[in-house]
Amino acid sequence: MEFQRFSSPHLPAEHDINLMMRRVLLALLPGVACMTWLFGWGVLVNLALAGGSALLAEAGMLGVRGRPVAPTLQDGSALLTGVLLALAIPPLAPWWIAVTGSAFAIVIAKQLYGGLGYNPFNPAMVGYVVVLVSFPLELTLWPQAWHAPDLATTLSMVFAGKPPAGMAIDAITMATPMDSLRMQIGLGKSLPQLAGNSLFGYLGGTGWEWLNGCYLLGGLWLLRVRVIQWHIPVAMLGALALLAGGFHLLDPARYASPLFHLLTSATMLGAFFIATDPVTACTTPRGRLWYGAGIGILVWIIRTWGGYPDGVAFAVLLMNLSAPTIDYYTRPRVFGHRPGSAE
Repeated sequence: MEFQRFSSPHLPAEHDINLMMRRVLLALLPGVACMTWLFGWGVLVNLALAGGSALLAEAGMLGVRGRPVAPTLQDGSALLTGVLLALAIPPLAPWWIAVTGSAFAIVIAKQLYGGLGYNPFNPAMVGYVVVLVSFPLELTLWPQAWHAPDLATTLSMVFAGKPPAGMAIDAITMATPMDSLRMQIGLGKSLPQLAGNSLFGYLGGTGWEWLNGCYLLGGLWLLRVRVIQWHIPVAMLGALALLAGGFHLLDPARYASPLFHLLTSATMLGAFFIATDPVTACTTPRGRLWYGAGIGILVWIIRTWGGYPDGVAFAVLLMNLSAPTIDYYTRPRVFGHRPGSAE
């Protein structure tokens, strides 16, 4: 009887790229469903536009570089980049926002550096920051939670830029809770005076509490199946909560509570799905803690004193710059070598 023989290695890899990307996309589904429930059909339109543009840009760049197209597209990395970008931009943004952001993310931030594994910056956040800085007005087109327009109105606004007849675009869209909080505090109002505002819920922004809860569930599942490690999310959320809590205790009329910061805007999406990118984040255990804590601190600083309502994307990109240095100074000691000894 002839036995089938296999060459080494005989131990299968715990995770390959395809499996990891599929699991991350699967973990995003609760957040996608909740975001669609809150903000309407524009979420699905953005997903189709950004995901399709990312795949087309990836295929075009691979063709130009003479690399195989099908195997690379099947790994899911380009699709994940488009999905993360789509979840970061407003549901009623013009169609070219998603297309431009995805194309820039794939062409400039990923493929020009050599493709997956060589990019120093998170591609989705690069694409988001580019459209945010270039087109700030279009990045404010968020509908109020549970008051999104119907499908026909959404398509008209996204592809033609036309709100319903007799209505101004300001009647459909409004500032996010984080943006509104910064604006009202800047006008001299205190947090107790904003208690009756419909934008603010019991713990965070109205609706955004549910959305962050869904991303948290997806992130905990990623930890359970060991797609990501705990260090970065725990360090980021802990640093953000600690800093927000300290300033809230000092001046509760001006600084929002830790729960508001944790359950509003892109906090949980950033902690579990963006900051944990294995290519651009730190790789050493201690380095991941410093890296995550740095993101949490920068998020709070930008939200409180910066020029943009949320700081997750900027914080992640700034810490991407620091990741190689952090890894260098947090390398674990090699067994058999004394600290400080020559290697």
